[in-house]
Amino acid sequence: VQLQASGGGLVQAGGSLRLSCAASGGTFNNVVIGWFRQAPGKEREFVGAIDRNGIMTYYADSVKGRFTISRDNAKNMMYLQMSSLKPEDTAVYSCAVSRYSAFLSRRAADFLSWGQGTLVTVSS
Repeated sequence: VQLQASGGGLVQAGGSLRLSCAASGGTFNNVVIGWFRQAPGKEREFVGAIDRNGIMTYYADSVKGRFTISRDNAKNMMYLQMSSLKPEDTAVYSCAVSRYSAFLSRRAADFLSWGQGTLVTVSS
């Protein structure tokens, strides 16, 4: 399955943005999917993950309460709603498919298929 993230752009601090992740060439309906981000000069960072049914979510402390992950299995889509954005949220955001169907891992090594990322820039 190939993933493609979209929806990035330039936003002012305090603003909101919604990212989308589309799957093609297959389905990710039966696995956990997640979001990661990588800022310039920094390591890839876990953002959040959602279980296959879209019921359970798990977020990094840095985004908890500000970001919300959702999925629409009928459309093979996942979303990341970001609000109260901060300059430190600036990064390339990527979506990925986990090796697990239920376990909400935060380890990048547990994610198999990575999509092309989308750049989010938050200005102060």
